[in-house]
Amino acid sequence: MAKQNRPRKNYSTTVVAEQPAADDLLWGINTVGEALRSSPRSLSEVLIQKGKAGPKLQEIIDKARLAKVRVRFVEPERMGVGRGCKHQGVVARRTEAELISLAELLASSTAATQRILILDSIQDPRNLGSILRSALAAGFTSIILTRERSAPLSGTVARTSAGAISHLQIAQVVNLADTLKLLKEKGFWIYGTVVDRGAASIYSTDFSGRIGLVIGSEGKGIRPLVQKQCDHLVTIPMATDFDSLNASVAAALVMFEVVRRQQ
Repeated sequence: MAKQNRPRKNYSTTVVAEQPAADDLLWGINTVGEALRSSPRSLSEVLIQKGKAGPKLQEIIDKARLAKVRVRFVEPERMGVGRGCKHQGVVARRTEAELISLAELLASSTAATQRILILDSIQDPRNLGSILRSALAAGFTSIILTRERSAPLSGTVARTSAGAISHLQIAQVVNLADTLKLLKEKGFWIYGTVVDRGAASIYSTDFSGRIGLVIGSEGKGIRPLVQKQCDHLVTIPMATDFDSLNASVAAALVMFEVVRRQQ
């Protein structure tokens, strides 16, 4: 009688490696609470696990909002820490740059020297780091970021900026359109960069006076409500219809041209 072929047992085991926690994260109710108490400006956002609740978590949420630190409610797998990490439903992301308020930025002597770079929803950390590196090199040392739609000022941003991040004054704002209105009241002319042949060339634009230069996100550019607050729309003339410049390269070109024309 022929032997029946029995299925072989598979004794191999698939090992799923736990994702290590990023070096810019803090977690746990006591740790995050103490960071919010002692140095809230060192935090760029607080993540709260969806479905978690309690008086201590609510106290952290209230502290974060009072300090104007972004709060996001996320699924457990989006907390950013390893699976075995006992984070108690709260994780905070540290920023590599100490943020200042918009009022402080506008009151500083650096902002009064005429140039502010305004970044509308730059979400790629490497693009953000490259832009900040170019900003310092060009002389744009005052930066305004959107709080809700920007990449956090993480270690990746700091490394890509080659340390420039620590030499810049950076403020985060909730409503960028309202911020542009305020800047115009303070005497700034707002220039928005767009990919549009109908916009003015950066090589023929008068950039004299106090300048607020808006750079839009990688995919969609400047948002419509923000664009409406721009006094002028400018573009980098292209040899072809193909837009081959990413946000960081375009930002560098425009910033250096602004400085060249002002000089």
